[in-house]
Amino acid sequence: MDDRDAALMRAHEHATAWLDSLGTRPVPPQATVDDVVAALGTDLPDGPTAAPQVVDLLATACGPGLTAMPSGRFYGMVIGGSHPAALAADWLTSAWDQNSALRTVTPAHTAVEDVTSAWLLDLLGLPASAAVGFVTGATTANFTCLAAARGEVLHRVGWDVRHDGLTGAPHVRVLVGAERHESVDLALSYLGLGAPEVVAVDDQGRIDVPALADALAGAPVPGTPTVVVLQAGNVHSGAFDPFAAAVEVAHRHGAWVHVDGAFGLFAAASPTYRHLVAGYETADSWATDAHKTLNVPYDCGLAIVADPVPLRAAMGMHGDYLIQSDAGDPLDKVPELSRRGRAFPVWAVLRALGRSGVADLVDGFCRHAAAFADGLRGIDGAQVLHDVVFTQVCASFGTDERTRDVVARVLADGTAWMSGSRWHDRAVLRVSVSSWATTDADVRASLGALARASAV
Repeated sequence: MDDRDAALMRAHEHATAWLDSLGTRPVPPQATVDDVVAALGTDLPDGPTAAPQVVDLLATACGPGLTAMPSGRFYGMVIGGSHPAALAADWLTSAWDQNSALRTVTPAHTAVEDVTSAWLLDLLGLPASAAVGFVTGATTANFTCLAAARGEVLHRVGWDVRHDGLTGAPHVRVLVGAERHESVDLALSYLGLGAPEVVAVDDQGRIDVPALADALAGAPVPGTPTVVVLQAGNVHSGAFDPFAAAVEVAHRHGAWVHVDGAFGLFAAASPTYRHLVAGYETADSWATDAHKTLNVPYDCGLAIVADPVPLRAAMGMHGDYLIQSDAGDPLDKVPELSRRGRAFPVWAVLRALGRSGVADLVDGFCRHAAAFADGLRGIDGAQVLHDVVFTQVCASFGTDERTRDVVARVLADGTAWMSGSRWHDRAVLRVSVSSWATTDADVRASLGALARASAV
């Protein structure tokens, strides 16, 4: 016990020092993989090492190789920082060490998951009867929801994919917008559904509803099982598909509609931005990340399915050794049997923020994104490439070479992390605002770094 307590104390000290450094340390890592390997050492010791010494070595060796992702000046990907309540709850989650698969075996987590699921559905304006699965992230959430979709659309034509597999099954059409996130294609590959059919989008990346209608009407075989994937938050422009019209036309053709909303789904939690998801509640499933907009620690995604039956049919399992509940178990809603108690930190951040706090969080991200866009427009040679409607900003500095050079100089400066990307066949600088820790001062400092980088 002395070794345990000392190790936990050292971990607390190192964690606090790391968090305290975020305001001043460079955002990019200051060591390479090889540097960290050398500091750790490559030989496995013949004998044991005291736990406090192990913690010290890990923290000391890895510190220079850490990216300040929880900083208010990290905009490289849609990565939220860890809200204090969620971070503390996550520490408890590790200490409690609950395998949260079964309702009656881990009643504490099941109770928290039940409460948190109800809060999330209410906050997002989704059907109260929907099932919520706590998974690793949006990729797995897309996989989980699309597995339910695959099973249900095949069930409607008399095919049991769980029993009979896909060999000989009717073809499942999957229609996606041309600018969907690549994780959708990955999930479809996992599910054996192959490459999707691509539907045209507008200049902001929103799916073209007449083109979707034409594609649905042009099914090679009438009654073909069909899934339509829509998007809440384009990864470059932040744009949202026109849900009301797109869902209506998809349902008219008998399709299951899934919404990939890794960061954008939480627009529904803000009265100011809820209009962006108008009509999305009529879809059949939704995927999002809690470790993005909601700012819980990695990893936590949410798979939400309006009808729990197809989800349980796709994910549920039984083992004679399992103590299962007639009320259903958490394992019925996710791909994993063994899983950590992800609902604990989600409950904590929702309880800490409350309804108005979540709305303020979303509104703050959008306000900072708008400030970035305004600041970029004031930098000579910079061009914002889209309507800034949510938390994403993409800009060009003229030629691809010039834009890539500005991105490299910003990263070398160290004040902030902004990634380069490619959108509409041109190099772009991409800013994603998603951390509760970002302040107006962070935005000003980051814009200053951009101005310095572009002035060279």
